[in-house]
Amino acid sequence: MKMTTSLLLAGISTLATLGASQMTHAEGLMSADTLSVGMEVSYPPFESYKDGKIVGFDPEISALLAAKMGAKPQFNDTKFTSLILGLGSNKFDAVISGMYVTPERVKIADAIPYAKTGASIMVLKGAEVQPKTEQDLCGMKVGLQQGTTWVKALNDLSADYCLPNGKESITVQEFPSAPEVSQALLSRNVQAQMEIAGAAKMFAERTKGRIEISSPDLVYPQTLGMYVKKDNAALKASLESALSAIKADGSYMALIEKYELTPVND
Repeated sequence: MKMTTSLLLAGISTLATLGASQMTHAEGLMSADTLSVGMEVSYPPFESYKDGKIVGFDPEISALLAAKMGAKPQFNDTKFTSLILGLGSNKFDAVISGMYVTPERVKIADAIPYAKTGASIMVLKGAEVQPKTEQDLCGMKVGLQQGTTWVKALNDLSADYCLPNGKESITVQEFPSAPEVSQALLSRNVQAQMEIAGAAKMFAERTKGRIEISSPDLVYPQTLGMYVKKDNAALKASLESALSAIKADGSYMALIEKYELTPVND
């Protein structure tokens, strides 16, 4: 009887240990049972509204991370340019919104790499000019969403490559959201649009062929990052642990493949 009881207790202990290894602690959250995430919900396939619900890669990975932390995800629809500011003023715990890791951003917030992607160039179907690379944008009017890293990248390209090589400069026009850039392209107010590849593909599909992707390869490939406040090391550690856990159980890779992204390795 003693041996049976001991074996039973040992089995329970082992199961408890295994269960605990699959769950991280929700350290650093403003509310112990909620992972509050800032994102701009107008950026498919990363985040968008469908039938009144927020869907896409970022809400799905947020839900997976929250589950590992013993919390529920809460999404806060916020303008892209206000996300890092909102993080600093405690409007949410983290920003997970298809945002690249850049030196400027990591000066004011900590980043956790969670996927890799790049941009695609879009033009009107049958457009006379079909830019294949960023260098082909010289002399063109390009629409971009406000706050994206490509604003500086294209302005630098214009000054450092286009003009020195006797080409016309790139005219960058910014818009509040990515769908508004697409609308400007459809209205011929810009000649090209540059967006993260996954978003570009979906925008093109939604226009039923009126917009097409002209670049065969990714432009400006970069790493996407989740952002947390600089002074919240506990939450950063919790998210990193949760990310490792979803990599271990296979749910991370399934999501990466679903949205045609590239994984990041530990």
